[in-house]
Amino acid sequence: MADVAALAGVSSQTVSRVSMGLDNVRPETRGRVLEAMAELGYSTNVAARALRNGEYGTIGVIAHRLARTGESRTVEAVVEAARGHGYTVTLVDVESPSPHDVTAAVARLSHQSIDGLVIIRAETATPTTLSLPDRMPVVVSDSRFVGHHPAVGADQTDGARQATEHLLGLGHRTVHHVAGPEDSAPAQARAEAWRATLRDAGREVPALVRGDWTAGSGYDAGRRLADDPGVTAVFCANDEMAAGLMRALHERGRRIPEEVSVVGFDGITLAEHLWPPLTTVVQDFSGIGRHLVDLLLQQVGGRLLDDVHEVVPVQLVVRGSSGPAPHP
Repeated sequence: MADVAALAGVSSQTVSRVSMGLDNVRPETRGRVLEAMAELGYSTNVAARALRNGEYGTIGVIAHRLARTGESRTVEAVVEAARGHGYTVTLVDVESPSPHDVTAAVARLSHQSIDGLVIIRAETATPTTLSLPDRMPVVVSDSRFVGHHPAVGADQTDGARQATEHLLGLGHRTVHHVAGPEDSAPAQARAEAWRATLRDAGREVPALVRGDWTAGSGYDAGRRLADDPGVTAVFCANDEMAAGLMRALHERGRRIPEEVSVVGFDGITLAEHLWPPLTTVVQDFSGIGRHLVDLLLQQVGGRLLDDVHEVVPVQLVVRGSSGPAPHP
């Protein structure tokens, strides 16, 4: 640091401010310091800085199956929010959401100089089965951890209710549901809200069809449902399964939305480019990421937030895939 300061003609304190990314340095001075750093091959001693101010500037993130829309979009949002606060992200994609694998991932990350941990849906893990280091700031995108760790998530219940009520409001006698995997907490929440909405409306609750979030499983579900003339409205637990279902309906000659209305969940970009464009429940993934990082950094700063549960609103976007129930 002294060598950089001498070459740039500034104090060591100024070099420290630049290396920490602080704003109270004039642009021309910052430029000279950065040039000197590059010329001398200087890099910040992260361990020494952590000893000085107690922070590493890194957030750990544990996720499962990044190919899934919810996981990948949430991780992307966390990375973006962390960058805005000057933090980097260390990511571990666990093989399964079992308590053993998640706990092992936590142990690995805890040895990699992180200031706190974001867990993107622990799925089968629970507050009693998940072992976390004492005093490590943690935030979870899973409402089951409320009271144990701060939690952030989309309003799954309201989203499924909006989707189901929208289809009932179009005159459909009932609404069929293509659900996500049985071990997925969001899938369970959406299915429970779908079922409760139908019951509250005094409507028949059909047997749900189980998918695995992929378009292929939606296609298989669509082939099963297409042959039933009583199926006039389908709420799919995500947009990919809705896309597969729509293809199966088309191949079976079932017109959308004239004969069957379809609603998805997530609000992926592809949804508005399907034909017909997909009505869907849009999740605010950016908002979820911001809330996760904000709550984590509040803990890093010393606040206790165990009972906090941030619910991020969702929005039903109506497009061409849903319409009035067909006449008998």
